[in-house]
Amino acid sequence: MSKCAAGAARRARQESEGAVDLAATRGIVPLRDSKDPGGPVLTVPAAAFSAFVSGVRAGTFDAV
Repeated sequence: MSKCAAGAARRARQESEGAVDLAATRGIVPLRDSKDPGGPVLTVPAAAFSAFVSGVRAGTFDAV
């Protein structure tokens, strides 16, 4: 994971898969497309993002 502007973290993936920049700040996780750093930002409550990541790790969304 490497640091991006404004303290965001970037998880590198294969170029064909893309990447997402994120930065947890005061209970909010802002997300953006790493290919468009000046583009729109989606903000998600940190607890909801944590639940999403836990679901991904547990395979909750594998059938989706």
